[in-house]
Amino acid sequence: MASPAADDYLKTVYSHTEWQDDPITPSVLAGKLGVAPSSVTEMVKKLAAAGLVSHVPYGAVRLTDEGRRRAVGIVRRHRLIETWLVREMGYGWHEVHDEAEVLEHALSDRLLERIDDHLGRPSHDPHGDRIPDADGRAEREPFVLLADAPAGHAGRVLRVRDRDPDLLCAIEEAGVDVGRTLAVTADGILLDGAPVVLPDGADEVIWLTA
Repeated sequence: MASPAADDYLKTVYSHTEWQDDPITPSVLAGKLGVAPSSVTEMVKKLAAAGLVSHVPYGAVRLTDEGRRRAVGIVRRHRLIETWLVREMGYGWHEVHDEAEVLEHALSDRLLERIDDHLGRPSHDPHGDRIPDADGRAEREPFVLLADAPAGHAGRVLRVRDRDPDLLCAIEEAGVDVGRTLAVTADGILLDGAPVVLPDGADEVIWLTA
């Protein structure tokens, strides 16, 4: 079943377990996609019939091997487009998610390959998310969510979740970016060794090296 809606479901199921290990439930899937639970039930049945997900009533939704292959391809497209928009088109990292949602369904494989080559085969998008390679490989570094990091932990910023543009802007204004170092102390947070005040909610969207 080739449709943007199906692709969005598969991408969301895949992305849910990139930075934590609990499989996604239909209710969480509905919340992430902003659709009614009944719509999720209908689509999951179609995806299961097509061999793209496995699901039992009231249980988690998991990708099959074929579903994962397709999901990885969609995620690769999305993140390459985000990277292209930031590097070549002058977009801010808070502006690219919605644009990529549209373009990922429109670009040909040939154009995507040209973009990847032009960008030098990037391994990560502007938010730190891994871009799967052409064979679908995407290794995950050991990580800790900033909210869960104990006092005394210091790590490089691996990833900043991209779903809240206003929060992304506030995090950028605080000087935080992928690759910089945050340290948790008893008195607060240090950015590259200097005290920093992060916006509310930032600790729930920033991942550090473990």
